[in-house]
Amino acid sequence: MHATLVTEYLYMYCRWLCHLHSSFTFSLASSLQPETGETNGLSAWETEETDSLLALLCAQPAPSLSPPSSAHAVRPSDVTVLSAIGLPSSSRSEVLTVLKRISELLSLCNPSLVSLIPEQSDALFSEYPQRSLPSQAAHLSLSLKTHQAIDSDRSWKLVLLLVPVDDLCGCPEQASSQVATVVHQFDQALQTLHGQLVRTVVNAMVWVGHGGVGDSQKERECHCKETSNAAELSLTKGILALSLQESLKHHLEVNPWYNDGEDFAVLLQETPMDMGVGHISGGRTPLYGQRTVKINKVATQLWTNLLQPMTGESDLDNHNLISDPCHSEYQPFLRTQRNSPPEPHPRARTADSVVFPDQKTGSELTCEDRSPSPLTPTSVHALRPADIKVLAALGDSLTAANGAGGSPNNILDVLVEYRGLSWSIGGDENLTSVTTLPNIFREFNPNLTGFAVGTGKEDSPSAFLNQAVAGANSDDMVSQVRVLVEKMRNDPRIDFENDWKVITMFIGGNDLCDHCTDTVYFSPNNFVSHVRQALDILHQEVPRALVNLVEVLNIIPLRRLHQDKSLNCPTWLVNMLCRCVVKPPDGSAEVQELKDLNRAYQSGMQELVESGRYDTHSNFTVVVQPFFREVMLPLLEDGRPDRSFFASDCFHLSQKSHSLMARALWNNMLESLGNKTYIHDFTNDLPLKCPSQASPFLRTYKNSNHSYGDPAPTMPPITNWGSDFSCAVHGPSDPVPSSVHRLRPTDIKVVAALGDSLSAGFGAKAKNLLQLTNEYRGVSWSIGGDQTLETVTTLPNILRKFNPSLRGFSTGIGTAQRGFNMAVSGAKAFNIPAQVEKLIQALRDSKEVDFENDWKLVTLFIGGNDLCQYCQDRASLSPQNYSLYLMESLDLLYRNVPRVLVNVLEILQIDGLRKIKRNSLGCSLLQENLCPCVLAPGEDSLELSEMRRINREFQASSGELESVRGVRK
Repeated sequence: MHATLVTEYLYMYCRWLCHLHSSFTFSLASSLQPETGETNGLSAWETEETDSLLALLCAQPAPSLSPPSSAHAVRPSDVTVLSAIGLPSSSRSEVLTVLKRISELLSLCNPSLVSLIPEQSDALFSEYPQRSLPSQAAHLSLSLKTHQAIDSDRSWKLVLLLVPVDDLCGCPEQASSQVATVVHQFDQALQTLHGQLVRTVVNAMVWVGHGGVGDSQKERECHCKETSNAAELSLTKGILALSLQESLKHHLEVNPWYNDGEDFAVLLQETPMDMGVGHISGGRTPLYGQRTVKINKVATQLWTNLLQPMTGESDLDNHNLISDPCHSEYQPFLRTQRNSPPEPHPRARTADSVVFPDQKTGSELTCEDRSPSPLTPTSVHALRPADIKVLAALGDSLTAANGAGGSPNNILDVLVEYRGLSWSIGGDENLTSVTTLPNIFREFNPNLTGFAVGTGKEDSPSAFLNQAVAGANSDDMVSQVRVLVEKMRNDPRIDFENDWKVITMFIGGNDLCDHCTDTVYFSPNNFVSHVRQALDILHQEVPRALVNLVEVLNIIPLRRLHQDKSLNCPTWLVNMLCRCVVKPPDGSAEVQELKDLNRAYQSGMQELVESGRYDTHSNFTVVVQPFFREVMLPLLEDGRPDRSFFASDCFHLSQKSHSLMARALWNNMLESLGNKTYIHDFTNDLPLKCPSQASPFLRTYKNSNHSYGDPAPTMPPITNWGSDFSCAVHGPSDPVPSSVHRLRPTDIKVVAALGDSLSAGFGAKAKNLLQLTNEYRGVSWSIGGDQTLETVTTLPNILRKFNPSLRGFSTGIGTAQRGFNMAVSGAKAFNIPAQVEKLIQALRDSKEVDFENDWKLVTLFIGGNDLCQYCQDRASLSPQNYSLYLMESLDLLYRNVPRVLVNVLEILQIDGLRKIKRNSLGCSLLQENLCPCVLAPGEDSLELSEMRRINREFQASSGELESVRGVRK
């Protein structure tokens, strides 16, 4: 009775804490204690996770009125014993921390909870990884029966059964047997628990750690060499995890007797628990704070999965895991298969779900002239297909051909690299059955070499010059190029100096997949820089070569494949491999950013090649092949995506797609520059083209009569800054409008300006450094009135075409005739309220202005100096303060100046200044001193990334003023 009262009190206490959520935080790092205020630099992350954990406290259901008699009606408060088996050998400390979080949450529901979760220092913990899962189950059963504080027959027990992926060997040829062995051990463990324990709920989960696959004692059992590529390791772990998930789920479905009784239940969580922090193309070691965040996310997700109905794939990256935890319809029981609602879109196993008709992967080549040049060409611009002696390829898993020849019903086949079927470098069989670029070229030259056959990694003999690495991104290209060059130099089948070579590089998909994890690292500039470095090596070291630089594919269509649940795609896996593409919702800013980045990668490649950098001699060139630029997602007749074009993971490509890619690449190679096909619908037939008698060569810029274009000529200095004026001038409104929303240009009687040196005309007409400090206010864009519109274009000179009697504009140099130009060089946002006060006083004192009745136009432009010096005083020059000073200034005008229209100009994207370079004292010395926070950081540095973000926040601040204050922007 005492324990029940304490539990009820804690339940009421947690509900009370919900109302104090905004002013009280908790840390579950070691115990549920109020924070002391120390954040160790992690407050932003930890607060977010604390919010989720505190929401879980709010969600604690009330205790059962009487002990439940069924395993399908057990509440968290009914659990007396918590235990776990299957703890992985890698990342043990993180796993223990997660399990301790669960123990602490359960203790809130039942203070009498007995936790058998081992401490890291326990001898038992160190022994666990060496024991099999059935052995651990037997040991746990014995411990529960002999524990003095546990009534084994009456106490409800929660057993967390972890099935770790990291302990498996990642060799493709062993994967299937490894998974089968784990399923068998899982079955034995459940039989032991079922036979020995009553009143038990087993919650099983596949566990993905951040250690390497096979990095435990099982590593010595692996038949293949363990990969050192973090991205390829992530791919391997994800596929193994999904295969285990499907196999265990199937095992429980065909053995329903585990859940037939009332005192024992087994539930497998719908998706693996992912403890890994690296991503498909990075794998960089996370910071301590990031690991803490990941641990809290996993703990929150695990607790949520223990309670929530099993209605589909969970979302570990969603911070609001329980949107309404205290909802009246919240189900308070530990989830079991029996008390869970059916899934709205149940996903069948890949082993059962996909049946494709026979697919034609061969091609017919109708070319009549297949002869080589009479003499070996000396120019890359005179190459016929039969002149090519060597083919090679660089890239990622799409060139390694992961899963290309696999069954659509076996996810483990994605681990296999079917290099012999690869579109750009595969050489299995011949063109009538396997369409690849080498098999097409072999129709012209049967003695072609370099192509890959069969399956294997890039270092296997059968891979030959297919040096693509699964999971690679653009920064891997240099290392791949160096290996390729070395292989070509040393292979006796290749005459390195004299053989003509075609090298195909296709990279960038993984950069797009991971761009949101580090927008600086995966920026377009960095991407192009990595590609440039690789091409530079080829250009310098490889003679007689034509390089196909295949544009980055249009990756957006991939999203649709994972939005249609009826396709049964393993979206959990693709979320792990390509989260930045698949996860953002349609219409979000993230999707638009992805589209822009995709285009920037493509245009960056084009600009690199069109610079002429690789056309300095006649035996080497690079040609951009754009057939992937606007590739369309193949659809079925019912409008759904056609899975037959993809491997079993709905991410990599099937042999059907590889065949079509080979045809598209070949056809691109025969199309002249400027006329290459860049839009492809692969559901349409794509016949192979042939060289013509008029154009028998592989097309390059020179034999296409294509010009990359010379640099724009230097224009003579502009001396006339005037503008034409073609508007029909109408008279002023009659009567004078009483509403600012009815103003015509002719109604404006007075102009004024507020701002900094850009409005003061600082140095606007300076011809040397000595004149730079002059303020040429008469030519200021917003307030200058020198001469007329025909020679000087300013806003007042435009308005004077409508109203020649306009007042307030500046003329000349300095402040003597500044009119109502209150701008001060060097001003920041905090100076603007003072400028406004001076303007108000000047308007009141002017004898030329009817203060009450004249309509006034005030232009406010400020923020450049705030941005330029932001890094030196982040607190004072914050976007929040910028917004406050602007609001204060507008409030002053609103309260004190009648009949006024205020233009508030959004701050420019100031990093454009970095593009303005000149080898002069002014540019080289003064630029960085005047704007150090924008101009000093290195290209693609974290500092520059921060400044771009702050720049956007400044722009957003002025945008918000329009709605808050009703000003014109």
